[in-house]
Amino acid sequence: MALVGKQFPNITVDAISFMGDNLRINVLEEAKNNKKKVILFWYPKDFTFVCPTELHAFQAALGEFENRNTTVIGASCDTNEVHFAWLNTAKDSGGIEGVTYPILADTTRNLSSALDILDAEWVYDEEINDEILEGSNVTFRATYLIDEDGKIFHESVNDMPLGRNVNEYLRLIDAYTHVQTKGEVCPANWEEGKDAMSADRNSTAAYLASH
Repeated sequence: MALVGKQFPNITVDAISFMGDNLRINVLEEAKNNKKKVILFWYPKDFTFVCPTELHAFQAALGEFENRNTTVIGASCDTNEVHFAWLNTAKDSGGIEGVTYPILADTTRNLSSALDILDAEWVYDEEINDEILEGSNVTFRATYLIDEDGKIFHESVNDMPLGRNVNEYLRLIDAYTHVQTKGEVCPANWEEGKDAMSADRNSTAAYLASH
């Protein structure tokens, strides 16, 4: 079920800072109370393969997100203890040492279940006459962009082998901010500084005629 246009779930989750502080983070409150946009990105597991490349990529772009009044939060279903061990593992050993944004530890799977992003499905097993859980029970690579009012304005889910393009989220934040501040709509492949449009037929025709 698509969540775009809806409030982010009001669920508080354990998290950890890069300093090892145990936190409790409610993403909805982070957005609304701080009047900031939030990018929340989920990854399947700590100490795996594609995942550290993504966490380092978001870290490399952290200043760009901050310049856009956007808080970066990572998330998986691992524990805070596993997160902290990974945060203290060197990059050249597959770790995420140097990452400074908080990481959610959704061990209860309350939030990931509410978002319906788990690789898990209950199926009936005739041999045992009961339901069994199929799948890895970890999250796909889901990404949420949340505005200052707690409303989701983008969601996407990648299969586990497919790493994300961090620059696309910066572009989407720029586009949404343009809509917020200028009242215009952003056409395909729009980037900051390029022409946008009014939401009417004449503006669309003029844009298509000149591009």
